Amino acid sequence: MAKNVLINGYPSIEEIKEICGYPTEERFARGPVAVVECVQEIPCNPCEAACKTGALVVGEPITNIPVLKEELCTGCGLCIAQCSGLAVFVIDKTYNQTEAAVSFPHEYHPLPEKGQEVYAVNRAGEEVCRGRVLRINNSKKNEGTPVITIAIPKEYADEVRGIKRLNGGL
Repeated sequence: MAKNVLINGYPSIEEIKEICGYPTEERFARGPVAVVECVQEIPCNPCEAACKTGALVVGEPITNIPVLKEELCTGCGLCIAQCSGLAVFVIDKTYNQTEAAVSFPHEYHPLPEKGQEVYAVNRAGEEVCRGRVLRINNSKKNEGTPVITIAIPKEYADEVRGIKRLNGGL
């Protein structure tokens, strides 16, 4: 298990890159791609089952850390809501010239609204920058886990993993 998870409750970016792997900048330059931040060997594979292209692989045993085959990932995001550990994200560093789009699971209510300005937070829940809600996917396929996509300044794409409302709510 990642040491930072034991100490702080969340993995560091260095641990994520070492344990899970991380998409290359060349892959990010081609559009949206999944980022897996699952650093614990637990019996789980719904991300693999959700992936229509075979880009996420757990394999045998079922306790393997998921591996992303970045060349197969379309960035569709079907895997995000299916991860019971809330450890899969989609990052689009090509969203526009100055902004990236980050999609993540969000299990807090009330949901934000499209266009709403929010604080973008890192893995520790600390405010990093402001963001703007682009989409809320709360379809039945998501089984009760809405997926929020926000636009943020591009330089924070590897840090931002959630939101906090400007009025203090989540």
